[in-house]
Amino acid sequence: MTNETFMATPVRVVLADDEAMIRAGVRAILAADPGIEVVAEAGDGRTAVELVRAHRPRVALLDIRMPRLDGLAAAAEIRRVAPDTATLMLTTFGEDDHVARALGHGASGFLLKAGDPRELIAGVHAVAEGGAYLSPRVARRVIELGAGQLARRPAARDRTAGLTEREREVLALVGAGLSNAEIARRLHLVEGTVKSYLTSIFTRLDVRNRVQAAIIAYEAGLVDG
Repeated sequence: MTNETFMATPVRVVLADDEAMIRAGVRAILAADPGIEVVAEAGDGRTAVELVRAHRPRVALLDIRMPRLDGLAAAAEIRRVAPDTATLMLTTFGEDDHVARALGHGASGFLLKAGDPRELIAGVHAVAEGGAYLSPRVARRVIELGAGQLARRPAARDRTAGLTEREREVLALVGAGLSNAEIARRLHLVEGTVKSYLTSIFTRLDVRNRVQAAIIAYEAGLVDG
């Protein structure tokens, strides 16, 4: 599939939140962007997993607190049954521990429920294109509360000191939420080379996914915001 074809196809989203009014508000925000299509809604995590299995959306937008199966467990299950679906978590400042735990479940991004609606649209597009997205306010809070889990040995600046200059550039762009294709265009590289850099970066930083790498980029001061 060409990039042009991908961009012309709306990003298919399954939306899950147990509060109907929140779902309606999120759906209205997403509907303002013709490049996004909400294909199904769920009021609990178990139904969300079933809908993702049925519809195979590009993005599952999940509330962290839901009945039957919470967002964390739903994200882990979605990663197992539909690995091509990116999970984007909705959170509040009262759910700090859940946010930190979600990093280990392969979540691609975090959005604040009370945040700027533009962040919601930007986040959906970013994770749909293979990037990671952290609402700036969420990122700062996760760094404050989750740094101990993400950087158990050296501080973030020490961890990134061992990267090459090019690897630091790539890491900074991951922290800014860019996809591999966008990073390749920005740095005038082929996408395969970006993937090779990311493999090296993940190994050197001892992280498992883009969100963990993005948080280290924030911690190390590589990302503005």
